[in-house]
Formats: sequence, structure tokens, C-alpha cells
Amino acid sequence: MSLIKLDVVNQVCPFPLIEAKEKMADLQSGDELLIEFDCTQATESLPRWAAEEGYKVTDFQQIDDASWSITIQKS
Repeated sequence: MSLIKLDVVNQVCPFPLIEAKEKMADLQSGDELLIEFDCTQATESLPRWAAEEGYKVTDFQQIDDASWSITIQKS
């Protein structure tokens, strides 16, 4: 199992989600993708996408007033 980091800070939506989809496609089952972002819309779109794909959100944190991190495990 690997943990891959994806930094999409300073990218506007929908680019954090697009890059997350592309990166997740390269991962193996059980791998986790740690996404760091500052796009407010992604606080909804990333967890919704994970749920739709059957992926597990293992961590979701607000880092400061306008940045977050989410860790999604590929099933």
C-alpha cells in the first residue's frame, strides 16, 4: 500500500477533481491519495466523487481558513 501526495493548491475547480481522477487511475487497490487543495468547491466535489466511485475517505481535515487535505483510498 502506497500513499501518494497530490498538491493542487492554487488551482481552481474543477481542476483539483480532474487531477485527482487522473492520479487515482494510476494507483493500485489499497493505495491512498492525499490531496492538498484550497478550492472551496472541492470540499464537496472530492468526497462526493470518492463515494460515487466506491473509494473510502480515510482522512479529511481543514488546514486553515482556506485550505484542506483529504485522503482517499482506492478500493
